[in-house]
Amino acid sequence: MRTLLFIYSFIFFLGGWSFAQMTPYKVQVKLKGLATGDTLYMAGYYGPKQYFKDTAIVARSGIATFSDSRKKMDPGIYSIVLSDKQTYFEFMFVEPNIYLETQKGNQQEMTKNLSAKESKEAELFATYLRDISLKQERSLPFRKAYSDSTSTEKEKQEAKEKMIAIEKEVMDYKTNLMENNPKSFVTKLFKASQEPKVPEYEDWPTKANGDKDSSFPRQFYVSNYWKNVDVTDERLLRSPILHNRLEKYITKVIVQHPDSIIAAAHPLIEKTRKSKEIFKYFVHFITNKYEKSNIMGMDAIFVSMGEKYYNTGDAYWMDSTKLAKVEERVRKMKPTLLGSKTPNIILQDTTEKKWHSLHDIKSKYTVLYFWDSGCSHCKKETPKLKKVYDQLKEHGVEVYAVGTEFKNGAWKKYIKENDLNWINVSDNPEINENAYNYLNVTTIESLNFRDTYDIYSTPRVFLLDQDKIIRAKRMSVAQLQQILFKRLDLELTDPVEEDKTPENGHH
Repeated sequence: MRTLLFIYSFIFFLGGWSFAQMTPYKVQVKLKGLATGDTLYMAGYYGPKQYFKDTAIVARSGIATFSDSRKKMDPGIYSIVLSDKQTYFEFMFVEPNIYLETQKGNQQEMTKNLSAKESKEAELFATYLRDISLKQERSLPFRKAYSDSTSTEKEKQEAKEKMIAIEKEVMDYKTNLMENNPKSFVTKLFKASQEPKVPEYEDWPTKANGDKDSSFPRQFYVSNYWKNVDVTDERLLRSPILHNRLEKYITKVIVQHPDSIIAAAHPLIEKTRKSKEIFKYFVHFITNKYEKSNIMGMDAIFVSMGEKYYNTGDAYWMDSTKLAKVEERVRKMKPTLLGSKTPNIILQDTTEKKWHSLHDIKSKYTVLYFWDSGCSHCKKETPKLKKVYDQLKEHGVEVYAVGTEFKNGAWKKYIKENDLNWINVSDNPEINENAYNYLNVTTIESLNFRDTYDIYSTPRVFLLDQDKIIRAKRMSVAQLQQILFKRLDLELTDPVEEDKTPENGHH
């Protein structure tokens, strides 16, 4: 049993519900088995979750009426919820007046006894739910027999055949319903939930050599994924179907590479522009998903979304202050995307005399390491990096380690005690207090490296190639070791232990 989410003030990504299709409502519910004075709730979908909409008390007539002349509600799928706030049944709201009747029980019992009047859409949806529930009930004994370890193979086979037959009944029932009600929202909802049906093997196209094109099924599936989904109909947002299709498309259907996701996301979003609410939902979902992704390289999606929709003012639901925050995140993240040439850093070493330029390092690979000697996670990762450095420094690997502490005493002591014999640099109180005096040997970006590299936590690890292009980032030292050994075509015989603690350990 799913637990519904009830809140009395719902804000979706810095904006409220949009009521572009608002309809006055009066929903009457007769739920046999309830007593006069019992409380019922009504909840509505927004994406995959349900949120509190209204409350009604059962009158002496046995009917609870949800109605408010001051309020309106959007068409979509709603639920009538019992006082336990868990047990519920669903109904469809399109026309303004609905009369629902059923018998108190669990969700399946209430659904199979459900009837609706005064609304054709509600009646059609209730009939569908009721009939499907009854077919599922018929299927239960066969499912039990099929999964029962004491059943014979013959009994299991017979049970399987019965299950398949009932599943076909369900599919045929749904097909007939759509054919007989082509303009119904119920039909539109069902079509939106359908998966593309890939043609049979004999109908696949052939390549020049006469072989069947094995890439065709995937290409067909991807290109037809949104064919039956009206991404301008806001009613679909008031059901879980549109959200589920979007999430599956972005996270599973499309190849999980930032370039592929970006290339798929923008054309899809453009199709939603006729609906401000769906446009908002799609932009927010994709942007929010990849802003804090722990998967290497996926931050490029956030940057792309930010530049196209937030920096341009298309995110109409956000005020100037919130837009500025998104724009700031984009500005900070963009310079360190995978494939970008890393911003240079020129800082002093522990002697506070010699300046070291990151871009001047002559090595096949450079590990750019931001750390803090007081950070507990850094204390775990730094010795591992020392081990990896000792393994690979003769193979063209250098480490450029930047201390993030504002006072350098503990940092210098740790370096000396642990023989960190790579390039160690940092700013220091003198430089921070008199930065202008050092701009002849360094840069503003170097002195502001925490902002330049968006260092909000430590440790942070970047792998740079000989041209100082970022090839990997947001990884543990164990992952770094594996990547380097593979790139250098070396056998890894002494791996460092992977730490299960999240990388961003010290803020």
